[in-house]
Amino acid sequence: MVESLQRDGVCSEVTAPAPDLDPQRAAEAEEIARTVAEALDVTGALAVELFETADGILINELAMRPHNSGHWSMDGAVTGQFEQHLRAVLDLPLGDTTPTAPWTVMANVLGGARTDLESALGDVTDAAAKIHLYGKDVRPGRKVGHVNLSGTDRAETYERAVAAAAVVRDGAPA
Repeated sequence: MVESLQRDGVCSEVTAPAPDLDPQRAAEAEEIARTVAEALDVTGALAVELFETADGILINELAMRPHNSGHWSMDGAVTGQFEQHLRAVLDLPLGDTTPTAPWTVMANVLGGARTDLESALGDVTDAAAKIHLYGKDVRPGRKVGHVNLSGTDRAETYERAVAAAAVVRDGAPA
């Protein structure tokens, strides 16, 4: 279970695992996701995006495919969501989804000041940052890539991932 931070209706960052999640809420969310997956007889990855509100947990989106909220797993789990999806639909044994670090943060790169994102790769000085570009034309606010960063301290990992994504989006910091 992860926590996503939405800005202007777009996923900005994902923290895995979801920090400070009440165990009772976690069990409720897991039950909802499991019920949906079983009812739909899903094979492969299924993202069940939930929002926690004052009135309870609400389903926001279902995605029967690898999903942006799981991109952290590309670098933060032994078997990421893309490989796991392929294993499931090809009827291969599922892989180990154990996290590779206590925390992984995925920070989306949304279109910003920089239009040549490939030139940003040399500007990111954090060697632990894993940069994934999607090859899309850059437009303001469009998801064009993401940065994954894993670590042992949640706040530091979050700050480093967000900083690396900002460098890719807007250029080297002053």
